[in-house]
Amino acid sequence: MVFLSNRVHPDGKGDVTPLRARVATIVGSAILDPPEERLRTTRLTGGDFGPAGTAPRLPAGPVLNGIDVLKAEGFASLAGRRVGLVTNHTGISAEGEATIDLLAAAKNFKLVALFSPEHGIRGTLDVDTVASSRDEKTGLTIHSLYGKTMRPTAEMLEGIDTLVYDVQDVGVRFYTYETTLAYLLEEAAKLKIKVVVLDRINPINGWTVEGPGLEKEFVSFVGYHPTTPIRHGMTVGELAKLFNAERKIDADLTVVPIKGWRRDMWFDETGMPWISPSPNMRNMNEATLYPGVAAIEYANISVGRGTDTPFEHVGAPWINGRALAAALNARHIPGVTFYPTSFTPNVSKFKGERCEGVFMMVTDRQALRPVRLGVELAAALVKLYGSKFEVDANGKLIGSATALTRIKAGEDPARIAASFADDEGRWRLVRAKYLIYR
Repeated sequence: MVFLSNRVHPDGKGDVTPLRARVATIVGSAILDPPEERLRTTRLTGGDFGPAGTAPRLPAGPVLNGIDVLKAEGFASLAGRRVGLVTNHTGISAEGEATIDLLAAAKNFKLVALFSPEHGIRGTLDVDTVASSRDEKTGLTIHSLYGKTMRPTAEMLEGIDTLVYDVQDVGVRFYTYETTLAYLLEEAAKLKIKVVVLDRINPINGWTVEGPGLEKEFVSFVGYHPTTPIRHGMTVGELAKLFNAERKIDADLTVVPIKGWRRDMWFDETGMPWISPSPNMRNMNEATLYPGVAAIEYANISVGRGTDTPFEHVGAPWINGRALAAALNARHIPGVTFYPTSFTPNVSKFKGERCEGVFMMVTDRQALRPVRLGVELAAALVKLYGSKFEVDANGKLIGSATALTRIKAGEDPARIAASFADDEGRWRLVRAKYLIYR
């Protein structure tokens, strides 16, 4: 595809990048069987398809997640089944009813077990492992999928013929709920158990793709599928379809789709109340910054865990906040500005220690490329502090040895971010086969 345009109307300051992104998604969706040899060898031209300017927008109407659609259908697709539910506190209907309660009260099937991802069934635990327990209201066992095992075992799945997944994601490759979903598909396929994914919206929109593709050496619990960019632009239902096909899992998968959502919609355009998907994901500002800020948090810095504003500031006891803010503001990074700050985390990294760093103000979320922001932060810390900043620790999050090497070499962060365009373009072609929404 060749996209030709200019920006002379009306004032010479326009930006067609969002339109280009939507056109690319539509064209990619029409390519049903792209030649694999060309995907491997053809260099994709043009800049990345990240957000800039004003995104195409339509009036936000009522949006219904998969649980609302399933409820409206009288749970017909679960009739006669013995169901295990993977969920947490984000599994909630438009009317505020917990998915656990809705499925437990249904008369045409039986809910027999619960499963919880990282942070537990209530989403409040920010710990290394979560123990299995029992739900007080239903009396059902809650099997932890973030404890002694990250996968449902045959013993956990005994007596279950259908697994239902209802967890809110944040649209970022290293958010562990996505790997939990993938492992669920794999184990269900082995035992011929049906999987039903109740789809939920991507809160940071479903058309923006950004970041390097995950390299095989960095595959882990925080990165399941190679080639996935940091910001993948998909819903959990679409990811489930992609994982199932691309990894040849071949699980018996059904996705109950969202109604009323478009790919260019952000969470705050849906009218839904925000429910923190995890303890440190408390608002849309944090979700917007998360793909870049969290990409460097395995290093020896704090990203604000244990403060009131996680992912909105970064720092460490060895950082000079004024120097870092000056260096970053001098870069004129689109969509964000910085000011010096200090904070003392009450948990997590540098607990009880005073950290200096920067607070990030999102001035234009459409212009902001959060993965580039992460690269800029890492590059600034390398430039100011050299090897004192342990950038290599971020390998599993950034997912690219090449990107790490270029950051350490002091290359221009904007050029590093632009180099992700090939990975982003190839991902768009692969994901096109699995997109449900326009």
